[in-house]
Amino acid sequence: MRIETAKVEMNRLLYENSVSYQGHLIIPFIFGVADGLGIYSYTLLSELGYKGQFHKFQNPAGIYSDSIESIIDVAKEHLETNSDVKSNIDIFKFRYTYQDNLIIVYQLADKYFYDHYKPDSLNNVAAPKIFATESECIHWIKQGLDRSKASSGFEI
Repeated sequence: MRIETAKVEMNRLLYENSVSYQGHLIIPFIFGVADGLGIYSYTLLSELGYKGQFHKFQNPAGIYSDSIESIIDVAKEHLETNSDVKSNIDIFKFRYTYQDNLIIVYQLADKYFYDHYKPDSLNNVAAPKIFATESECIHWIKQGLDRSKASSGFEI
C-alpha cells in the first residue's frame, strides 16, 4: 500500500461536512491518500475558544478513517469521554460555507458578530465589525469574498 500526503487541492478543511457536537465543531479533512482512496482526519473548534482543551486540536483520538461519517463518529466518541466542554448552547448553529470559507454568525444581545475561517486554516480572519441583523452580516461577508475573488483573477 502506498500512502501519500494530501495534495494541495485536498488540504482544505471540509467545512460543508462539519458537525456541531457538545460545544465543539468537528471539521473533517482529507489527511492523505492510500491506494487512491482518501484517508480522513478531523480538527476541532471549541466554543470556549483558546480556553477549550481541544480548540484547534487536530485528531486528539489519533484514529483515521476511510469515510467522513466514521471520522465524525470517532470525534464524537472521543469528545463524549474526554471533552472539557459540555454545553447546551450551540454557537456553531449558524454556520455557512461560502467559496469554501467557513462563516460562523452569532448573536450577543441584539448585535451580530462573525468568525471567518479560510479553506485551509483555522485562523479567524474576521474583521471586528458589529451588525444589526444576521442577513446584513452575511451580505457584508459575501461582498468581501466576492471582491477578493474578483481582484485575484482566479476562480475558487
